[in-house]
Amino acid sequence: MGEQENNKIGGSGNDNAMAVDEAGAGAAANKGKSLGAADPRLQAISDAIRVVPHFPKPGIMFNDITELLLRPGVFRDAVDMFVERYRGMGIAAVAGIEARGFIFGPAIALAIGAKFIPLRKPKKLPGEVFSESYVLEYGMDCLEMHVGAIEPGERVVVVDDLVATGGTLSAAIRLLERAGANVVECACLIGLPKFKLAKGN
Repeated sequence: MGEQENNKIGGSGNDNAMAVDEAGAGAAANKGKSLGAADPRLQAISDAIRVVPHFPKPGIMFNDITELLLRPGVFRDAVDMFVERYRGMGIAAVAGIEARGFIFGPAIALAIGAKFIPLRKPKKLPGEVFSESYVLEYGMDCLEMHVGAIEPGERVVVVDDLVATGGTLSAAIRLLERAGANVVECACLIGLPKFKLAKGN
């Protein structure tokens, strides 16, 4: 997937963390507005996200969205909250980070009349690509996007399921901006409270 899908017990954030709303549903704002008052749908969304200790390895708290996906009404509410936020904002493209950004991104894109751009791990896309490497706690990773997927000046929202340190989202922003995109916001379902640090502009 994109942003690290879990948080390490006792870990800490970094200067690339994005501003996020309470865990449940929210938008990690690179530029733009906040969701404002808490939405009543947030509780059901939050209740459907299971935290699994020590998975997939000791010291990791895994945020499992499977139960949310098994509840059509809650899944729809999560998508609708993003759709309500971005409809009418002139968004030309929704860029989803592999892999769980592929779950929410296409649904949001279709609903607001935007195209969907997959941001993939290396060697998954045929043809010419842009690549952007970034640092993780355990090493390096990379995102790739097809050349020609975005037109200069197009307004883009980046989607992933979770924001922790913000490293993957920052790489996605750099990748899109290199192609000439205007990245409006990064939208994430889950924001880990210990990493709720504002990113300066």
